[in-house]
Amino acid sequence: MLLAGQAMASMDTSIVTVAAPGIRAGLHASGGALQLIVTGYVLAFAVTLVIGARLGDRYGHALVFRRGIAAFMATSAACGLAPSAAALTAFRVAQGVSAALVVPQVLSVIQLGFRGRALARAIGWYSMVLALGVAAGQVAGGVLVGADLFGTGWRPIFLVNVVIGAGVLALAARVLPTRPGSRAGGLDPIGALLLAFAMTAVVAPLAVGREHGWPVWTWCSLGAGGGLLAGFAMWERRVAATGGTPLLDLRVLNRPAVRPGLAACWIVMGCYSAVGFTITMHLQSGLGFSPLRAGLTFLPYTAGFATVGLTWARMPARVRTALPIAGPVAFAGAFGALAASAHGAWPTAAAPALLIVAGAGHAAGFSPLLSRVTESVGAAGASAVSALANTGALLASVLAVAGLGGVYLSAAGPAFHGSASGLLHVAWLVAAFLALGVGSAVRAVA
Repeated sequence: MLLAGQAMASMDTSIVTVAAPGIRAGLHASGGALQLIVTGYVLAFAVTLVIGARLGDRYGHALVFRRGIAAFMATSAACGLAPSAAALTAFRVAQGVSAALVVPQVLSVIQLGFRGRALARAIGWYSMVLALGVAAGQVAGGVLVGADLFGTGWRPIFLVNVVIGAGVLALAARVLPTRPGSRAGGLDPIGALLLAFAMTAVVAPLAVGREHGWPVWTWCSLGAGGGLLAGFAMWERRVAATGGTPLLDLRVLNRPAVRPGLAACWIVMGCYSAVGFTITMHLQSGLGFSPLRAGLTFLPYTAGFATVGLTWARMPARVRTALPIAGPVAFAGAFGALAASAHGAWPTAAAPALLIVAGAGHAAGFSPLLSRVTESVGAAGASAVSALANTGALLASVLAVAGLGGVYLSAAGPAFHGSASGLLHVAWLVAAFLALGVGSAVRAVA
């Protein structure tokens, strides 16, 4: 039930891209409006995620989760019934804020409700939904748009959330453990404003900069965002040092495994987003696959991730310790081999096996580390770790798609004749970043 809420929020980051042509035609949307419809959700989600985590601490994670699901249903219905591109853009922003109420509560409830091996298994399921939500969104979007239910075109990609959300809400009311929030301290309005401005300044240029050729304002915004994030960190530490209640308790980063563990998780998630983006673009724009066929081609990756993500907790201790190091190596090697063999026709025989290995490597490099981080901070740091894990993963994904995706698009060219070469360029860069991730993982498991 918790994971269904997480899945809805994760899928809606990508499900719109598949429906973009239909939205453009149905609402007579301009290219700029279409871009805002796609990126507005991610921007609002990223800006308010930490605030959603703090609200869970204050008012109770179960209560905020239920309210968030209700808001997500309402905003999804509004998106599905939107009469214009401007209205859909506004509703997408509201939908992103609603998702930020839901997502941080999921990991917090898992940390508070499970211990030991049960926690590791729950983290495995959580990691799988978090990592594969984007790919699932592409598949679901292709199915729903292709079905054209009752002639409604793209609208069911949003309206389906109302049906799923109703089931999640009914189950949550019955089975989700209700724990009162602390209600201690305020909501740190200065910290909230600093973070909101900082995240907007960072995410907005990453979301739209590549499409506009990275004008000067994008670099100025990124610099300002970095400065504001530093200011936010200083303010939060000051609030905590003076006995106040910070919006985000950064003291959890002082635990030995937390900082390198989260860094390794973020790197793996960013590389996964870049791989998913470039493979999808290669299949659709380079080889002419339909959105649905491209999404289904990625399913072996899901199988590999699920196999390791749901079984690693039962492996011997020595194997569990080695997984965060061996996983990224397998991920990089499998993707590199796939990119090297993708010149010309798609390697139909080899691709499924290589994607299974890549997915298994992703799970090995993510789930055990996230479990180690959550166990090291305990219940007291549940909300802070949830906010850091989700916000960091989202930022890493946006940054990787903007940066590594830009490398791919530059190499592929306007007509995508160099798509296979672009894929290979990205494979080398992914290997380099995953090597950095392995270094962080070594420090986290030491």
